[in-house]
Formats: sequence, C-alpha cells, structure tokens
Amino acid sequence: MELTINNQTRHFTESTVTIQTMLDIEIPLKQKGIAVAVNNTVIPKTQWNSFTLSSTDQILIISATQGG
Repeated sequence: MELTINNQTRHFTESTVTIQTMLDIEIPLKQKGIAVAVNNTVIPKTQWNSFTLSSTDQILIISATQGG
C-alpha cells in the first residue's frame, strides 16, 4: 500500500494499515504530543487503532512544540 504522509509517499507491505500501525512504523519513539489528520479531518487518538487508511488518503502528522 502506498500512503502520502506529510506530502511524502511511503510504501507499506501490509494491505490493511491503521493509523496506529502507520505511526508504529513511521515514528515508533515519538507518539506523545502528536495529532493526526486524514483528508483534513483530525482523527481522535481513541480511534487510531481502528481507523483504516486507504491509498488515496492524505495524512498529516503534527507534533506539538514548546516555546513562546
């Protein structure tokens, strides 16, 4: 499966990919303080394990930062 994540194409060998699976592969060490949007809709973290992605989805991963 081919996914577009933050405007970059990524290839996954799995035929079914959830948001959590994608995050475990893409950013396994930093999963706190992030938000995920699929097709311009923010997906609640409670749905990451069940939300199945398709190859036409546009995925945006946003990281919170500190500063002022």
